[in-house]
Amino acid sequence: MPTSPQQLIKAGIAALLSIAPLSAQVAATTQPLTSAQILQKLDPQMAEVIGLYDLIKGTPLLQLTPQDARQQFSAQDAAKIIARGANVQPAPQPVGKITDGVTIPGPDANQIPIRIYTPAGTGPFPVTLYFHGGGFVIATIDTYDASARALAVGSNSIVVSVEYRKAPEAPFPAALRDAIASYEWILNNIGVYNGISTKVAVAGESAGGNLATEVAIAARIKGLQAPTHQLLIYPITSSNLKQTSDILYTNSALPLYTPELKYFSSFYIDPSETNSPQVAPINAGLSNLPPTTIIAAELDPLQSDGVAYAAKLKKEGNTVTYRVYPGTTHEFFGMGAVVQQAKAAEDFASSQLAASFR
Repeated sequence: MPTSPQQLIKAGIAALLSIAPLSAQVAATTQPLTSAQILQKLDPQMAEVIGLYDLIKGTPLLQLTPQDARQQFSAQDAAKIIARGANVQPAPQPVGKITDGVTIPGPDANQIPIRIYTPAGTGPFPVTLYFHGGGFVIATIDTYDASARALAVGSNSIVVSVEYRKAPEAPFPAALRDAIASYEWILNNIGVYNGISTKVAVAGESAGGNLATEVAIAARIKGLQAPTHQLLIYPITSSNLKQTSDILYTNSALPLYTPELKYFSSFYIDPSETNSPQVAPINAGLSNLPPTTIIAAELDPLQSDGVAYAAKLKKEGNTVTYRVYPGTTHEFFGMGAVVQQAKAAEDFASSQLAASFR
């Protein structure tokens, strides 16, 4: 039985090669990638993370209730284990100050927990409102702590990470309502925390990317101050699961594969809501939105969502920067301590935010 992180990584990569791809309905010219094909395309550092993740993740998500799924190891946990084993950044990336235990009023007589990451220095600082991933069902601000820290340090902005409500306990539109309420709260209250209320960007990963862009759309509709920027990291932008990347990435070795998108959706929305612009922002009017940066992973079923959303944003007259990182998978952002491509993505995303605050 392997015991060291390095032995676990080797065993994990071997396991990756042995996993058969899941079946999928495919187009005539597109087939799901096999495990061997995925391994061949993975960045070597990313392969180490995925190899270990496949060993420690436990029962497949599709076999679990949402409540049990929340207890599973994440890809971020695998990256942390590798960092400790290599004695690389064993502790979380330091920021000037972290304020925990804060709750803000929610839209449904609920309370929304937030965590405030303040960079070093005297300030006042611009603000990034950040929404974590997890398919609207799993994960927390703790899971995505590394991403929030990287953005706070890299963009020299206060990052407010939001613990929005999750399905199935609170299905759509609870998360979206919490996200919009959080943005309005920041505009009116962030000065108390040394933030500049006139310089606020929105950011999010995966489901959080969906919420970030929906907040930008809602701000325009409600006549609120527009975000300076929207940073969308492999965002969910549609309910279409027949796009190229949905067909390619059905293999359960990946941190996110297409059947899991169906799993999350089944708890978050009613089938009648599938094409609602508040669920699938690609169906919304997208004119007059803030400048946008879309960060994509190559081996990710959501890659096509990002490509299509970037194209529609541009078509409707918005400024868009799209960047895909070869050899990476969903969840790579925030793994900058062990994956060089992730560090590059974090640095680029931070520079885009910082530029929007000037």
